[in-house]
Amino acid sequence: MLNFKEMFSGKKKLVGLDIGSSSLKLAEIISSSKGHYLQRFSEIPLPKGIIVDGVLADPSALSLKIKEIFRRSGWGKKGIVTSIAGNSVIIKKVTLQQMNETEFRELIHDEAGKYLPFDNMDDVNYDFQILGENSYNPNQMDIIIVAAKKEVVNSYLEAVSAAGQNVVIMDVAPFVLETLYEANYEFDNEEIVVIINIGASTTGINVIKGGMSIFTRDFALGGNSITESLQEKYKTTFDEAEKNKIEGIPNGSEGDNMDLRNSILEFAQPICLEIERSIDYFRSTFGGEDIKQILLAGGSAKVYNLAKHLSETLNVKTELINPFLKIGYNKRSIDVKNLESIKPVAATAIGLGLRKIGDK
Repeated sequence: MLNFKEMFSGKKKLVGLDIGSSSLKLAEIISSSKGHYLQRFSEIPLPKGIIVDGVLADPSALSLKIKEIFRRSGWGKKGIVTSIAGNSVIIKKVTLQQMNETEFRELIHDEAGKYLPFDNMDDVNYDFQILGENSYNPNQMDIIIVAAKKEVVNSYLEAVSAAGQNVVIMDVAPFVLETLYEANYEFDNEEIVVIINIGASTTGINVIKGGMSIFTRDFALGGNSITESLQEKYKTTFDEAEKNKIEGIPNGSEGDNMDLRNSILEFAQPICLEIERSIDYFRSTFGGEDIKQILLAGGSAKVYNLAKHLSETLNVKTELINPFLKIGYNKRSIDVKNLESIKPVAATAIGLGLRKIGDK
């Protein structure tokens, strides 16, 4: 069995390695009695086709890129905290009669088909967390189950190992941003916040109540779809379209600027509609509870006017997540001029870097 919260024990200093479909991000967090600060952060691009919908398609290429980011960063062997995401992970909330962890572990192993889409739990790595008493029935308890096929998890472990590093903790993407949120934001037990991680090819939604996940959803659509549409319409390079997607300012007249900005929102609509459907489903399923705030993370969270558009559409305050509300940073290794641009990009890597052995 794989424990997603603490896979192996060890005493090495841990660093967060965010393996995305378009880039690798590496973050080292130093923790002390005075709090946390980001010691170093590195990012390198990842060629298309290495990660596809959260599945590792080219392990050898990933290993070479992991070696490269460590070489560029000047770091030696470290304990790695990383995560898996997308369709490779099943996250499900269930409500059952009160029981202890041992009883539930036996139940989920023997009757997995009732709760997870797997016929044989021997082929699956899984973990769970008992959230506590159900809000509507004190005789029942709410439980979050996380599961992934061993072959998917092992492919990442082997790729990191082939790069000369060792995975100490394997986490799950939605819970990583939950860790980051808890470290930076003030909240009460009834407060609901939605964190939306918009990557290059996938988008993950995590609804948090009182600092704990109560609803998650991933869908296979991300910022690359906007970039590719802009590239095709304006007959430009991918890199230029990527830049225009964020800045909303081409090399042209004000009329050209307006045309581009309208196109960005037009091409972002499929992502926005899926987000809106997910929020509507959550609201209908959970009794229409009020959402205090939506926080956007990931490289494509910076799409021009996307936060403003979602805020107006969903009627909820929406802004980019800020990993540095309470977490400091090393001004000698991180240029303050780049701080604003890396906030949503570095969020997952920083969340991973915050993890410690023994965390729950």
